[in-house]
Amino acid sequence: MRKRKNRTYTGEFKQEAVALVTEQGYTVSKAAASLGVKDQLLHSW
Repeated sequence: MRKRKNRTYTGEFKQEAVALVTEQGYTVSKAAASLGVKDQLLHSW
């Protein structure tokens, strides 16, 4: 079995992801899906 590699995200990416929810009205689930990250990760940002 392969070991998963942890991804790192830039501060800019995180800010834009949060802005999808706070400024553009996306749900956390939809924003996370469109960015290819898990809902829980987006919640932590």
